[in-house]
Amino acid sequence: MRLLKFLVAIGMLVVSLNACAMEDIQINTPGVKAVEARMQARHLQLLPYYASGAVGLNMDGTIVLRDIASVPLAARKNLNDLVNAENRDRDALYAEIANANAHPEWQPQIRKAFAPRWIAHAERGWWVMSDDGWVQK
Repeated sequence: MRLLKFLVAIGMLVVSLNACAMEDIQINTPGVKAVEARMQARHLQLLPYYASGAVGLNMDGTIVLRDIASVPLAARKNLNDLVNAENRDRDALYAEIANANAHPEWQPQIRKAFAPRWIAHAERGWWVMSDDGWVQK
């Protein structure tokens, strides 16, 4: 169920970006699909860390290690690798969308459009960064 919600959220993010920011873009490129597939596969691995609060959603559209002390030492490197890979793919997604529109300079605006939507689609109990610091949704 959580994976389905995540897939729907990604689809809604893309549709929202398409409708609100750049009406005539086509973002179903092979590059976008490849990035989305990697993110969807990784999401299952990240779910327990979102739920425990070890990982949170930042206001800039990235995820961060919020409470690494809550993660067993043996799992910390793997979690760090997952967070880094997720953030690389988020950057790649923004770049793919910008490049698909022949406007690579749009990447910062695309990031700004996605960032609040990632937070809006966070599940109840996940930690998100706000202007007041970390809050649990």
